[in-house]
Amino acid sequence: MGDRWHRHQGFVFCLAAGAVVRLIAPLLGDKATDPAIVVVDEPGQFVISLCSGHQGQADHLAQQVARILGATPVLTGSATAQDFVGVDQIGVPFGWQRGAGDWTAVSGAVARREPVQVIQRDGSPLWQAHLPLQSSLQVVNAPGTRGNPGETTPPGTATIWITAESDPPPTAPQPQVIWHPRTLWVGIGCERGTAAALIEEAIAQTCADHHWAMGAIAGVATVDLKADEAGLLAVCQQRGWTLRCFSPGQLQGIPVPTPSAVVEREVGTPSVAEAAARCAAGYQPEDPHSGPLLVAKQIHRQPGITGAVTVAIAQAPQEYTGRSGALSLVGTGPGALSQMTPAAQAAITAADVVIGYSLYVDLVRPLVRPGQIIEALPITQERARAERAIELAHWGLTVAVISSGDSGIYGMAGLVLECLSRQGWDGQTPSVQVFPGITALQSAAAQVGTPLMHDFCAISLSDLLTPWPVIKTRLQAAAQADFVVALYNPQSKTRTEPLAQAQAIFLDHRDASTPVALVRSAYRPDQTITLTTLGDFLEQGVDMLTTVLIGNQSTYRHGDWLITPRGYLGGV
Repeated sequence: MGDRWHRHQGFVFCLAAGAVVRLIAPLLGDKATDPAIVVVDEPGQFVISLCSGHQGQADHLAQQVARILGATPVLTGSATAQDFVGVDQIGVPFGWQRGAGDWTAVSGAVARREPVQVIQRDGSPLWQAHLPLQSSLQVVNAPGTRGNPGETTPPGTATIWITAESDPPPTAPQPQVIWHPRTLWVGIGCERGTAAALIEEAIAQTCADHHWAMGAIAGVATVDLKADEAGLLAVCQQRGWTLRCFSPGQLQGIPVPTPSAVVEREVGTPSVAEAAARCAAGYQPEDPHSGPLLVAKQIHRQPGITGAVTVAIAQAPQEYTGRSGALSLVGTGPGALSQMTPAAQAAITAADVVIGYSLYVDLVRPLVRPGQIIEALPITQERARAERAIELAHWGLTVAVISSGDSGIYGMAGLVLECLSRQGWDGQTPSVQVFPGITALQSAAAQVGTPLMHDFCAISLSDLLTPWPVIKTRLQAAAQADFVVALYNPQSKTRTEPLAQAQAIFLDHRDASTPVALVRSAYRPDQTITLTTLGDFLEQGVDMLTTVLIGNQSTYRHGDWLITPRGYLGGV
């Protein structure tokens, strides 16, 4: 274990909990670095999150293992009991950096349900909309307000600051912690050959002088002539900062407070540090206030160290997550969790954001974990759902877009990929994975036997996206070719005529006694099944939750089962 302890993110033990405790005790360091420890009992009935539940993601791992085994996850953390992700995890999906503070004391105040003040000055407020109803957090959004966080003592037994500003002083009268959203872009200009130590010192000094946190730095920006500057590259690599380089043409039109004719003669733009900082922070020509400068250029030299550095700082409206986003296009099957693939379930639980039609979101609520962002939109807003998912994925979040049945069969997967292709998607960022699901025709068929044993097709009767003449042509072709047919979206409260016309088309080619199955809400608590005939099925209740299965000329009924011969016994 000693050799493997820091080489893996988590361990799953099938041992007695006491034996695991004795095994790992000498290896435990702190919750920020220890791996997730999960214990499964021998019968496989319980999966215990034993150690590193939050920061090490043991709670998440235990839930995944339990789902695969059909077991009960045992999560004992106080935040989990409150349906809260935990103070030390709020900013993780957004790439926020943890600053100073008494994290244990503040977490304890939340666990005791004491009032805890949250002052958010920077970063996305998206997390706020998904706090549990009984949360003791009292959130105050204060964008644009500045000043050292320690200068104010808000009400509450503890305070959480969310700001790009410096850490609060250790003498604060109450426990407090600070999250730093990475919204700051540091513009750098420097002489060729400037030492890395001077560049880093210049950035640190500029931040300290103006009360901005190093942890809030998203990255460094400069002119492309400096893309190979060794000292600059070394600082970015050591700090884990991204480096953005812009051409002189991109920088020369950006308004700055201290342009330089000398710099313009040298590199082709009157500003490097200030203009590059604003450009990286999202400056748009149509909005002169976008990508605002927080710190105008500061020139740093140091005796005995080669070179000179110019530093400026601008702020982006949205934090840099430091992650490549991902889209999980998930088919949830007919609705019962038992009918959903383990991979699909894991994708939903692992996502930062779950987006879907409100009814489908409700069906997967048991898979949702504390801290997830859930966005449920009405049934007519499919495009809005797709565009929202893509927007969040481009930002760097992992987004699960859920559809009932199979996401690629009348589901959201096709729309999401269409939208991506129109945006010039490179096929890689954000990454996309489609998780198949049991579609409605499979669910309906399984409930009534084997009506799909021979060639079949699916046709949607909804004319919202497909003109009725096209649907009619497809119905005629399927009826004439003797396909078994599954009709999706057969009838709504206002759209009743297409189903009657579909019946008439099939009666032109098949006997009125042809078996028909009407399966509504398959595998859900309100499931209903009606076996009828082609001639009579219109008399039964059919709505948008019903799948209509029309047999071919060989399909027959045996008791409560429909059978379509494949031909093994002859006679097809």
